[in-house]
Amino acid sequence: MSPSGPLAGRTIVVTRPRAQAAPLAKMIAAAGGNALLFPLLEIAPADDATGLTQAAAQLADYSLAVFVSPNAVRHALPVLLAGRAWPDGVQAAAVGPGTVAALADAGVPGCLMPAARYDSEGLLELPELAADRMAGQRVAIFRGDGGRELLADTLRARGALVDCIVAYRRSGPAGSFDVLLEAWRGQRLDALVVSSSEALHYLVAGLDEAGRACLMETPLFVPHARIAETAEVLGLQRIVLTEATDSGLIEGLLAYNWSA
Repeated sequence: MSPSGPLAGRTIVVTRPRAQAAPLAKMIAAAGGNALLFPLLEIAPADDATGLTQAAAQLADYSLAVFVSPNAVRHALPVLLAGRAWPDGVQAAAVGPGTVAALADAGVPGCLMPAARYDSEGLLELPELAADRMAGQRVAIFRGDGGRELLADTLRARGALVDCIVAYRRSGPAGSFDVLLEAWRGQRLDALVVSSSEALHYLVAGLDEAGRACLMETPLFVPHARIAETAEVLGLQRIVLTEATDSGLIEGLLAYNWSA
Protein backbone atom coordinates (compact mmCIF):
# COMPACT_ATOMS: atom_id res chain seq x y z
CA MET A 1 0.00 0.00 0.00
CA SER A 2 1.34 3.43 -0.88
CA PRO A 3 1.90 5.76 2.07
CA SER A 4 -0.65 8.51 2.60
CA GLY A 5 -0.34 11.89 4.22
CA PRO A 6 0.81 15.40 3.29
CA LEU A 7 4.41 14.25 2.72
CA ALA A 8 3.49 11.11 0.77
CA GLY A 9 6.01 10.45 -1.97
CA ARG A 10 8.56 12.89 -0.53
CA THR A 11 12.02 11.85 0.61
CA ILE A 12 13.46 14.15 3.28
CA VAL A 13 17.11 13.82 4.24
CA VAL A 14 17.68 14.10 7.99
CA THR A 15 21.32 15.03 8.60
CA ARG A 16 21.46 15.05 12.40
CA PRO A 17 23.80 12.73 14.31
CA ARG A 18 22.22 9.30 14.26
CA ALA A 19 21.40 9.32 17.99
CA GLN A 20 19.27 12.46 17.57
CA ALA A 21 17.62 11.65 14.24
CA ALA A 22 14.87 9.23 15.27
CA PRO A 23 12.20 11.64 16.64
CA LEU A 24 12.19 13.84 13.52
CA ALA A 25 12.35 10.80 11.23
CA LYS A 26 9.28 9.34 12.95
CA MET A 27 7.37 12.59 12.51
CA ILE A 28 8.23 12.65 8.81
CA ALA A 29 7.06 9.05 8.47
CA ALA A 30 3.84 9.87 10.34
CA ALA A 31 3.16 12.53 7.71
CA GLY A 32 3.63 9.93 4.96
CA GLY A 33 7.17 10.89 3.99
CA ASN A 34 10.34 8.88 3.73
CA ALA A 35 13.14 10.00 6.09
CA LEU A 36 16.56 9.28 4.63
CA LEU A 37 19.09 9.32 7.48
CA PHE A 38 22.43 10.77 6.45
CA PRO A 39 24.33 12.01 9.52
CA LEU A 40 26.67 14.88 8.70
CA LEU A 41 28.23 14.85 12.17
CA GLU A 42 29.80 11.91 13.94
CA ILE A 43 29.79 12.14 17.74
CA ALA A 44 32.33 10.35 19.92
CA PRO A 45 33.62 10.61 23.50
CA ALA A 46 36.22 13.28 24.20
CA ASP A 47 39.79 12.23 23.49
CA ASP A 48 40.81 13.36 26.98
CA ALA A 49 38.32 12.81 29.81
CA THR A 50 40.44 14.55 32.45
CA GLY A 51 38.37 17.73 32.44
CA LEU A 52 35.13 15.79 32.75
CA THR A 53 36.49 13.71 35.63
CA GLN A 54 37.66 16.84 37.45
CA ALA A 55 34.29 18.49 36.91
CA ALA A 56 32.55 15.44 38.38
CA ALA A 57 34.67 15.71 41.53
CA GLN A 58 33.79 19.41 41.87
CA LEU A 59 30.21 19.32 40.63
CA ALA A 60 28.64 20.40 43.93
CA ASP A 61 30.87 23.50 43.95
CA TYR A 62 29.25 24.94 40.82
CA SER A 63 26.19 27.13 41.03
CA LEU A 64 25.28 26.67 37.35
CA ALA A 65 25.90 23.79 34.94
CA VAL A 66 25.09 24.46 31.29
CA PHE A 67 24.62 21.68 28.73
CA VAL A 68 24.81 22.88 25.14
CA SER A 69 23.21 19.86 23.46
CA PRO A 70 21.73 16.40 24.05
CA ASN A 71 25.16 15.03 23.16
CA ALA A 72 26.65 16.95 26.08
CA VAL A 73 24.09 15.33 28.37
CA ARG A 74 24.64 11.88 26.93
CA HIS A 75 28.41 11.98 27.31
CA ALA A 76 28.78 14.03 30.48
CA LEU A 77 26.10 12.80 32.87
CA PRO A 78 27.30 9.19 33.25
CA VAL A 79 30.60 10.58 34.53
CA LEU A 80 29.10 13.44 36.52
CA LEU A 81 26.58 11.34 38.37
CA ALA A 82 28.15 7.85 38.47
CA GLY A 83 25.45 6.41 40.72
CA ARG A 84 24.69 9.57 42.68
CA ALA A 85 21.85 12.07 42.37
CA TRP A 86 22.20 15.52 40.90
CA PRO A 87 23.50 17.72 43.76
CA ASP A 88 21.19 20.20 45.45
CA GLY A 89 22.14 23.80 44.82
CA VAL A 90 23.47 23.26 41.29
CA GLN A 91 21.16 24.81 38.71
CA ALA A 92 21.14 22.99 35.37
CA ALA A 93 20.59 24.97 32.18
CA ALA A 94 20.22 24.12 28.50
CA VAL A 95 19.86 25.99 25.24
CA GLY A 96 16.87 24.06 23.89
CA PRO A 97 14.01 21.66 24.64
CA GLY A 98 15.82 18.57 23.33
CA THR A 99 18.59 19.05 25.86
CA VAL A 100 16.08 19.76 28.64
CA ALA A 101 14.29 16.51 27.80
CA ALA A 102 17.58 14.59 27.88
CA LEU A 103 18.38 16.04 31.31
CA ALA A 104 14.92 15.24 32.62
CA ASP A 105 15.21 11.65 31.38
CA ALA A 106 18.49 11.38 33.30
CA GLY A 107 16.89 12.65 36.50
CA VAL A 108 18.08 16.27 36.45
CA PRO A 109 15.07 18.46 37.35
CA GLY A 110 14.22 22.14 37.10
CA CYS A 111 16.38 22.97 34.10
CA LEU A 112 16.59 26.56 32.89
CA MET A 113 15.85 27.12 29.20
CA PRO A 114 15.23 30.13 26.93
CA ALA A 115 11.58 30.90 26.36
CA ALA A 116 11.81 31.32 22.59
CA ARG A 117 15.27 31.69 21.08
CA TYR A 118 17.03 28.35 21.56
CA ASP A 119 20.70 29.34 21.50
CA SER A 120 23.37 30.99 23.65
CA GLU A 121 21.87 34.42 23.05
CA GLY A 122 18.50 33.23 24.31
CA LEU A 123 20.02 31.63 27.38
CA LEU A 124 21.96 34.79 28.21
CA GLU A 125 18.71 36.79 28.19
CA LEU A 126 17.36 34.86 31.17
CA PRO A 127 17.27 36.93 34.37
CA GLU A 128 18.96 34.08 36.24
CA LEU A 129 22.08 34.69 34.12
CA ALA A 130 22.15 38.47 34.54
CA ALA A 131 25.33 40.12 35.77
CA ASP A 132 23.97 40.77 39.26
CA ARG A 133 23.25 37.05 39.62
CA MET A 134 26.40 35.71 37.99
CA ALA A 135 29.11 37.80 39.65
CA GLY A 136 31.41 35.51 41.64
CA GLN A 137 29.49 32.33 40.72
CA ARG A 138 31.17 29.18 39.41
CA VAL A 139 29.78 27.95 36.09
CA ALA A 140 30.47 24.73 34.17
CA ILE A 141 29.69 24.57 30.47
CA PHE A 142 29.55 21.03 29.08
CA ARG A 143 30.03 21.03 25.33
CA GLY A 144 31.78 19.48 22.36
CA ASP A 145 35.25 20.32 21.15
CA GLY A 146 35.43 23.76 19.58
CA GLY A 147 32.23 25.69 19.06
CA ARG A 148 31.18 29.22 19.89
CA GLU A 149 32.71 31.08 22.84
CA LEU A 150 29.88 33.62 23.22
CA LEU A 151 28.31 31.99 26.27
CA ALA A 152 31.55 31.53 28.19
CA ASP A 153 32.93 34.95 27.28
CA THR A 154 29.72 36.75 28.21
CA LEU A 155 29.36 34.99 31.56
CA ARG A 156 32.98 35.82 32.37
CA ALA A 157 32.29 39.44 31.48
CA ARG A 158 29.40 39.29 33.95
CA GLY A 159 31.79 38.22 36.69
CA ALA A 160 31.33 34.44 36.66
CA LEU A 161 34.16 31.93 37.01
CA VAL A 162 33.61 29.71 33.99
CA ASP A 163 35.02 26.25 33.21
CA CYS A 164 34.42 24.87 29.72
CA ILE A 165 34.46 21.07 29.80
CA VAL A 166 34.73 19.03 26.61
CA ALA A 167 32.29 16.12 26.94
CA TYR A 168 32.44 14.85 23.34
CA ARG A 169 34.08 15.47 20.01
CA ARG A 170 32.59 16.05 16.58
CA SER A 171 33.82 15.03 13.16
CA GLY A 172 32.49 14.97 9.63
CA PRO A 173 30.68 12.05 7.99
CA ALA A 174 32.75 8.89 7.79
CA GLY A 175 31.35 7.51 4.54
CA SER A 176 30.84 8.71 0.99
CA PHE A 177 28.03 10.90 -0.30
CA ASP A 178 27.00 8.35 -2.94
CA VAL A 179 23.61 7.67 -1.35
CA LEU A 180 22.67 11.34 -1.77
CA LEU A 181 24.00 11.50 -5.31
CA GLU A 182 22.09 8.37 -6.31
CA ALA A 183 18.88 9.71 -4.77
CA TRP A 184 19.27 12.97 -6.66
CA ARG A 185 19.96 11.16 -9.94
CA GLY A 186 16.87 9.05 -9.42
CA GLN A 187 14.80 12.12 -8.54
CA ARG A 188 14.11 10.61 -5.13
CA LEU A 189 15.44 13.42 -2.95
CA ASP A 190 13.01 16.24 -2.25
CA ALA A 191 14.52 18.19 0.66
CA LEU A 192 17.20 18.22 3.34
CA VAL A 193 17.01 19.18 7.01
CA VAL A 194 20.28 20.59 8.38
CA SER A 195 20.47 21.52 12.05
CA SER A 196 23.94 23.06 12.41
CA SER A 197 26.24 25.35 10.46
CA GLU A 198 29.11 22.91 10.96
CA ALA A 199 27.09 20.12 9.36
CA LEU A 200 26.21 22.39 6.46
CA HIS A 201 29.88 23.08 5.79
CA TYR A 202 30.56 19.32 5.74
CA LEU A 203 27.69 18.84 3.29
CA VAL A 204 28.92 21.39 0.79
CA ALA A 205 32.55 20.27 1.10
CA GLY A 206 31.67 16.60 0.68
CA LEU A 207 29.71 16.95 -2.56
CA ASP A 208 31.28 17.05 -5.99
CA GLU A 209 30.32 19.67 -8.58
CA ALA A 210 27.30 17.71 -9.75
CA GLY A 211 26.14 17.16 -6.18
CA ARG A 212 26.48 20.85 -5.32
CA ALA A 213 24.44 21.69 -8.42
CA CYS A 214 21.68 19.39 -7.17
CA LEU A 215 21.91 20.92 -3.69
CA MET A 216 21.33 24.36 -5.19
CA GLU A 217 17.98 23.16 -6.55
CA THR A 218 16.87 21.32 -3.40
CA PRO A 219 14.89 22.93 -0.55
CA LEU A 220 17.02 23.20 2.58
CA PHE A 221 15.08 23.39 5.87
CA VAL A 222 17.01 24.91 8.78
CA PRO A 223 15.81 25.64 12.34
CA HIS A 224 17.94 28.69 13.11
CA ALA A 225 18.69 32.02 11.47
CA ARG A 226 22.43 31.52 11.92
CA ILE A 227 22.30 28.35 9.82
CA ALA A 228 20.27 30.17 7.19
CA GLU A 229 22.93 32.90 7.07
CA THR A 230 25.63 30.25 6.65
CA ALA A 231 23.65 28.71 3.78
CA GLU A 232 23.41 32.09 2.07
CA VAL A 233 27.16 32.67 2.43
CA LEU A 234 27.74 29.24 0.86
CA GLY A 235 25.63 30.30 -2.13
CA LEU A 236 22.57 28.14 -1.45
CA GLN A 237 19.28 29.54 -2.63
CA ARG A 238 16.27 27.45 -1.61
CA ILE A 239 16.54 28.04 2.13
CA VAL A 240 13.51 27.57 4.39
CA LEU A 241 13.86 28.88 7.94
CA THR A 242 11.57 27.13 10.45
CA GLU A 243 10.94 27.26 14.17
CA ALA A 244 13.75 25.72 16.22
CA THR A 245 11.98 22.49 17.23
CA ASP A 246 11.07 19.21 15.56
CA SER A 247 7.47 20.40 15.43
CA GLY A 248 8.62 23.61 13.78
CA LEU A 249 10.58 21.69 11.16
CA ILE A 250 7.57 19.49 10.43
CA GLU A 251 5.31 22.53 10.15
CA GLY A 252 7.76 24.02 7.65
CA LEU A 253 7.79 20.83 5.61
CA LEU A 254 4.01 20.62 5.61
CA ALA A 255 3.56 24.26 4.65
CA TYR A 256 6.08 24.20 1.82
CA ASN A 257 4.79 24.65 -1.72
CA TRP A 258 6.35 21.59 -3.36
CA SER A 259 5.04 22.54 -6.78
CA ALA A 260 6.90 25.86 -6.83
